[in-house]
Amino acid sequence: MRRMIASLVLASGFAGALTCHAYAALENDTIIILERTPGGTDSLGRSFIILEGDTIHTSFLPDLAPFAVVPLSEYDYREIAAEMGVEAAAIKAVVEVETGRTHAGLHEPGVPLINFDPTIFRRTATRRNTNLTKHASSEALKPLNVQKYGSQHLAQKARYEAAAKIDSVAAIESTFWGMFQIGGFNWRLCGTSSREEFVKRMSTSEQEQLRLFVSFLENTDLVKYLRSRNWAAFARIYNGPSYAARGYHLKLASAYAKFKKEEKKGMPPRL
Repeated sequence: MRRMIASLVLASGFAGALTCHAYAALENDTIIILERTPGGTDSLGRSFIILEGDTIHTSFLPDLAPFAVVPLSEYDYREIAAEMGVEAAAIKAVVEVETGRTHAGLHEPGVPLINFDPTIFRRTATRRNTNLTKHASSEALKPLNVQKYGSQHLAQKARYEAAAKIDSVAAIESTFWGMFQIGGFNWRLCGTSSREEFVKRMSTSEQEQLRLFVSFLENTDLVKYLRSRNWAAFARIYNGPSYAARGYHLKLASAYAKFKKEEKKGMPPRL
């Protein structure tokens, strides 16, 4: 008898997540990845998934921590692209520019990619009347020290955790999260009801990060620029007024062209 293990934590009340998560079964000490199949809700409003032809209500699944990071698949990109009326290559371009070669939104299960911005933290904390003078020696206010912590990720994590001890709200809002590097100050625009929900979903899976990205695009009307591939207009809002100096729009255009070229050649998708 197989013991069901959810590979990704389902976000509470988020029915859309049920259509894009893979699950695993353990049989004779061998982990088997089962194909994802869209589910939905029944006439009583209960969420369910279809697993190997059987209907399973998600309330019966164990609430377990994720055992592995399941990267976004070509299926995920194409499904969301069709939903928004954009090209999958355009979404992939944003991922490539924001994450570089890693194309990842999580370092490990439950640990999202983050980039803490001390300048935004100072401004946000001050606006919230948090006295920073007594925290001058905090890691949150020091330059990033990769050598001390051994990696970019651990150095960023140390700064974020130090900032959270000073002002947890300002820490969340001063950090850029996940594979799309969305600022925490945009938590409402991502369709979440609180900062805590925003962080929880960012920590759940790359699929959840993709859904948050979609909500952000829709709530800022940025989707129209991604749809028309107006990279300059998209970059101005998404990356800030200094986008041109950083060549952000040019990087997007280049990444998009690369993915489109690969599609035409029938090459295996990179992401």
